[in-house]
Amino acid sequence: MIAVELSFRQLIDAVKQLSPSEKLELNEVIWSEDINIPIEHQNIVNERISEYKSNPEILPDWNVASKNLKS
Repeated sequence: MIAVELSFRQLIDAVKQLSPSEKLELNEVIWSEDINIPIEHQNIVNERISEYKSNPEILPDWNVASKNLKS
């Protein structure tokens, strides 16, 4: 194992030097790890989905919402 100490900025600069295929491979390595989502967060999402399913009109129209984001 080789340990190299880099600042976050140095790491970003090193990644920018990779070829597109190397960046894709790095992305696969990063996101292939299991991500544990806390049960509390899962519950919040499930509650919001249930609320939407029983009341779909609560969601704003995307065109209106996206315009508000740009403002």
